[in-house]
Amino acid sequence: MPEKRLHTIVKGRVQGVCFRDFAKREALILRLKGNVKNLSDGSVEVIAEGSEEKLGKLLAKLYEGPINAEVTEIEKEITEAQGGFKTFSISF
Repeated sequence: MPEKRLHTIVKGRVQGVCFRDFAKREALILRLKGNVKNLSDGSVEVIAEGSEEKLGKLLAKLYEGPINAEVTEIEKEITEAQGGFKTFSISF
């Protein structure tokens, strides 16, 4: 089964609440590759690659977020994996 890419923009109170650390930890637990970064509009972008099942589990975790986060919306797109990631990292 080919790997997929999940590209999300997470909106709400998601900066300054350790959301990037949370996303990285959850992605590494699921053995996904990709990255997470804050965007200038206050949202967080998460790109992850792996099996569709694991991406679904990550997406569910992103809706929960860390304890001080308040996720109001997630824009998401699933496409074919493009590769290029060695691990899951935080971009600054």
